[in-house]
Amino acid sequence: MTLPRLGLLSAALLLGACTTTTPTSAPSATLAAGQQATVNGTVVSVDTTPWTYDGSAIIKIAAANGQVDVHLPARWNLCKAPPPDEVQSLKAGDRVQATGTVTDDGGLVVCEQADHGLRRTP
Repeated sequence: MTLPRLGLLSAALLLGACTTTTPTSAPSATLAAGQQATVNGTVVSVDTTPWTYDGSAIIKIAAANGQVDVHLPARWNLCKAPPPDEVQSLKAGDRVQATGTVTDDGGLVVCEQADHGLRRTP
């Protein structure tokens, strides 16, 4: 092998060994807007007040990678997903799993697809 080719091969090997990592400590680092995601965690708070004015209830979940706001639309008849069971009985400390579409602010909307939902877990 000639010296110039050896130099190019060495440079290619060195560049191939370089990697970058993306931090995963915050939901925004792992949840990209528009993607489908499932989050497991513990309920921090439940706010169904927005349902009174046609807004989305917000269930805050403490997950392994940070807090995630789960949005439950008031008009379930417009959703493809079935309505979650017993939202009014959810309380802080309950274990849940939420599947939905990630919003721009890193939350989840559990409405757009049939497999979306908010479920209690053991």
